[in-house]
Amino acid sequence: MAQFISNPLWAVSLLWVCIIQGSAVAWGGAQGHHLKPFPLCLFSVVLIADRRYQKKDSVISSVHTKVKGISQTEARIWDTVEYTLPIQGINSFFVLTNIIKTENQVQGLCPETGKCVNYNTTIKTCEVAAWCPVESIKKAPEPAILRSAENFTVLIKNNIHFPKFNYTKRNISPDFNISCTYNKNTAPHCPIFRLGDILRASGENFSEVAVQGGIVGIEINWDCNLDKWLHRCEPKYGFRRLDDKKTNEALYPGNNFRFAKYYKQAGGKEERTLIKAYGIRFDILVFGTAGRFDFFELLVYIGSALSYFGLAQFVVDFLITSYSCRCFKYNPVKEYYIKKKCEMVPGPRWTLLYVTFVDEPHIFMIDKFLRTSLQKVKGEVIHRNTGDFMRAAKLQLQHPDEVVSLLGDSEEVHPLQSQGGPASSSSSSSCERPAWCSCGKCRPAKGYWEQLCCRRKNGACITTSDLFEHLVLSRPMLKFVLLYKEPLLDLNGEACNRKFRHCAYKQYIHWRFGEEDLEERALIPNCCRWKIRDAFPSENGEYAGFVKKA
Repeated sequence: MAQFISNPLWAVSLLWVCIIQGSAVAWGGAQGHHLKPFPLCLFSVVLIADRRYQKKDSVISSVHTKVKGISQTEARIWDTVEYTLPIQGINSFFVLTNIIKTENQVQGLCPETGKCVNYNTTIKTCEVAAWCPVESIKKAPEPAILRSAENFTVLIKNNIHFPKFNYTKRNISPDFNISCTYNKNTAPHCPIFRLGDILRASGENFSEVAVQGGIVGIEINWDCNLDKWLHRCEPKYGFRRLDDKKTNEALYPGNNFRFAKYYKQAGGKEERTLIKAYGIRFDILVFGTAGRFDFFELLVYIGSALSYFGLAQFVVDFLITSYSCRCFKYNPVKEYYIKKKCEMVPGPRWTLLYVTFVDEPHIFMIDKFLRTSLQKVKGEVIHRNTGDFMRAAKLQLQHPDEVVSLLGDSEEVHPLQSQGGPASSSSSSSCERPAWCSCGKCRPAKGYWEQLCCRRKNGACITTSDLFEHLVLSRPMLKFVLLYKEPLLDLNGEACNRKFRHCAYKQYIHWRFGEEDLEERALIPNCCRWKIRDAFPSENGEYAGFVKKA
């Protein structure tokens, strides 16, 4: 445990994760929901895996190579001086694998191309001033002359430097074993490489590439962690072919160039041997970065993560609504903020219903599966919002005194609200009255959602009110409302009762619920529904009833 705490990286990471997760738990408890841990885990993984807490620097390097090996062919013995030619580029070395020789060349007029002259008495030819004889046009020998060069080895010395951290290192360790040979598994840090192994690691066959030559890259990657508690700075080697090896796509496939060796004949005339050299050029590519812990880099990453994941708003909300700290005491402002920010909005579920009773002042929202009569279910109270129903009612009346006498006192249903005791004697017989009915006007119903009375306690039914008669059942009122919406509506047809009946349903809902947005989920009491059906009966005696909305 002490070793874990002494590691600043793990300590900082653990502290940060604990702060975020603790805040998430507190916030989830206060708001009644839980935050998903995936963004927090992703943040922690990126912080550690990508070392975002470190300051970075790019590598500066120098490379030096030495090739060793001897090859014997049919004609001669080849040593390092002969097959290793001068460097053709930065951080590169070239190994000769195949040649075409044109020997004993001297300057003169060659019978090849140019001026047409007599070659002899019967043949004419073109001649040109050049080194004669000119180079013969022929393919590279197969197999390659120096195909055994795959057994040659190369020692690569690589020194690196990271200027920001003033850090220098090389790929040869003090306890370097000069007899080792690089192997990815058994000797991954050995700087001595066999040429055949390099080609094999790049997916090529040395004997095939040796015929026309090629270019192979040796990659040295320095990915260094310079933190004291996790120090690591060792090279990783990789190999790949860089040139285009396809003959049909490359204009000049392979890798070759020409050079000459000059001599003086006995008479002082200059002579040379032209050599077309094929070989493999090895380019050493060094790249890498080093990192070291930096507190400001950590702060910058935390700030960007807060912004990216939207945690800034989360932290502010937590500070505003927190009750865990002494400095954040309860006050009405915080309570109001929580209610406004986390107000619950019920979704479109068929279990959502709205009901109202004549002896209750509020609307009730039912959002649960019914396991008994709807009359017995207690819902959440919703305050009633009055609509413009009274205006539409007043437009229908022609005389002001009628308005005063009928609607001037909109509290006419108040006696119905306060009236208790047994139901009206004019109700249906007790054998037909359901157990859940309180007004004596309801009829038996099978569905739980249809077992709803107009009142909670026993008393007079709302259908006995004059307002119900004039606002819901009045044919002139219903006709006015229908024509107000559709002036050319035909109300004399066979299906006129259906139009009046559905309009009466809506009239009742607007009267008792006061909000049009509750219309599709507002339930009409059983007694009111049958009162409307009796006033505007169906032609075939069938009714669809309330349809549950999905």
